[in-house]
Amino acid sequence: MASLPGRPPSLLLNSSSSYGHNPSLFAATRLCFSSPPSGKPHQKHVVNARKLSGLEEAARIRRLRELKNANKIRKRPPLRQGKVSGRHPVPDHIPKPPYVGSSVLPELSSDFQIPDSEGITGMRAACELAARVLDFAGTLVRPSVTTNEIDKAVHQMIIDAGAYPSPLGYGGFPKSVCTSVNECMCHGIPDSRQLQDGDIINVDVTVYLNGYHGDTSKTFLCGEVHESVKLLVKVTEECLERAISVCKDGANFKKIGKKISEHAEKYGYGIVERFVGHGVGTIFHSEPIIMHHRNDRSGCMVEGQTFTIEPILTMGSIECITWDDGWTTVTADGSPAAQFEHTLLITRTGAEVLTTY
Repeated sequence: MASLPGRPPSLLLNSSSSYGHNPSLFAATRLCFSSPPSGKPHQKHVVNARKLSGLEEAARIRRLRELKNANKIRKRPPLRQGKVSGRHPVPDHIPKPPYVGSSVLPELSSDFQIPDSEGITGMRAACELAARVLDFAGTLVRPSVTTNEIDKAVHQMIIDAGAYPSPLGYGGFPKSVCTSVNECMCHGIPDSRQLQDGDIINVDVTVYLNGYHGDTSKTFLCGEVHESVKLLVKVTEECLERAISVCKDGANFKKIGKKISEHAEKYGYGIVERFVGHGVGTIFHSEPIIMHHRNDRSGCMVEGQTFTIEPILTMGSIECITWDDGWTTVTADGSPAAQFEHTLLITRTGAEVLTTY
């Protein structure tokens, strides 16, 4: 997951919609009505409509959605940071990414990663391991388990496979996996907080195996989750699936954001703009930047390219607050957020999902 610094003003909009949205791109229709009879000549009052662009319409609908959803979400106690334990050791024989040992957050690489046949084999192995680790992490999700415990188990499985947990030491990140609970959009640091019945948790796993990163995440349900939150999780996964369906050699990157927006808007969900998908391979984060909301960003997919798609949807505001730890990012209004992620390999006719087994 990469954040998107320095977005141009044209992209600083929030796209979403409300239930039962009429897909028309007009803010209003032309209305004429007469004054009540008073013995005076009738006067016509005219309301003129201005046709909105798709991006303007998305912003308008989001404002309506936020008003509608303001009182719909069942409030839970706000997320609070627990005690963060120390880093888990990694055996010396396991190869480590070049950023390990530095607390400086690496710059997004401008390289588009297109591995050769040997590289594709390496990517498949790393991504398959990441997928297996993620599914294992999901079996640990239940009330009373701490995210520290999930981190410890994930760490052990990764090093047992001879791989390195990519988040560990990335820009100073202190743990081996990201665990984002309830209103946490992403980059949650595992700690001593116990999961509660009704929580949702995104577990974001990246492994570095034989020089290649495999990156994937999923939002899991903990115990009995409210139906409205279950729907958010379901629709977020569907958004990822629909975005993958438009990927192939020569396809425009902006189709990804369009496809996600079309589906999320049907349910009135917000699409977080600050965090984006990214190229991945021998480098953890690189071009292309993958935007998940409606956008006019140029660029086309190329056969052999590897990148992630990882939309975050919210039930309320898409604005966010980052904690003092510099990583944990939560929704500004405390509304739930969900995320799913896959690493893809672009082919001539579609996309191969690498983070499966």
